[in-house]
Amino acid sequence: MITINRKSLREKKLFEKAGIKVPNFDIDAMISNTAKNPIWVHFGAGNIFRGFVAVLQQELLEAGESDKGIIAAETYDFEIIDKIYTPYDNLSLLVILYPDGSFSKKVIAGVSESLVGDPSKEKDWQRLQEVFSKPSLQMASFTITEKGYNLKRLSGEFLPEVEKDLDEGPEQPKHVMSKVASLAYTRFKNGKYPIAFVSMDNCAENGKRLYESVSFIAKT
Repeated sequence: MITINRKSLREKKLFEKAGIKVPNFDIDAMISNTAKNPIWVHFGAGNIFRGFVAVLQQELLEAGESDKGIIAAETYDFEIIDKIYTPYDNLSLLVILYPDGSFSKKVIAGVSESLVGDPSKEKDWQRLQEVFSKPSLQMASFTITEKGYNLKRLSGEFLPEVEKDLDEGPEQPKHVMSKVASLAYTRFKNGKYPIAFVSMDNCAENGKRLYESVSFIAKT
C-alpha cells in the first residue's frame, strides 16, 4: 500500500505501477514561493475544495501558468487539518469514476499549507494574519456551506457567537464571518491592499450574502 506524502512521491515508479498520476511541477518550490508571496487563501478545506478548487490550481501549476499554490484554512471542523492535511503533507488523492466503469487516480499537490482558522490555534491564526498583510494576496475564496454566511437564527436573533463577536471586537472572533472581517481589518491596517472575496458555495446570491455579512460585522 502506498502512503501519500512528499517523501513517497520521490518513488515515482511505485505510483506509476499503481496507475496514479503524480504532479509534474516542483512542489518544494511552489511551497516556498507561496510562503513568501501568497496569492490565494481558501476557507473551507473539505472535499469540495480538495476535489474541485485545488485541482484547478494544480492545472495552472502543471501548465506553468502559476508557481504558487493555495493556502487552505478551516474555520469549523479543525480535525480536517490535523487528520487529513498535516499527516499527508497537504496532498490528496483524486479518484474520478467514468460512465464506462473505468477510473483515474491523481495526486493533488496544489495546497501549499493548511491552517486552522481560529484564534485558539495561535500560531495558525498569526500565520493567517501575516498572509492577509501581504500585498501579493489576491483572493480569499469560500466553500463553507450556505449556513456559514448566516449571522442570525430564523427567529431574527443573532447567533450567540456573532453576538459575542459584535460585543468584543475583532481580536478573538468565533463566527467565520467575524474571522474574515477581522482578517480584512488586519489587511486594511497593514496597507489598505485590495483583495477579492469570492464565494464558491452553491447557494443563491452567494457573493451578496458574503458581502452583506462581512460588511455588517465590519461596520458594527
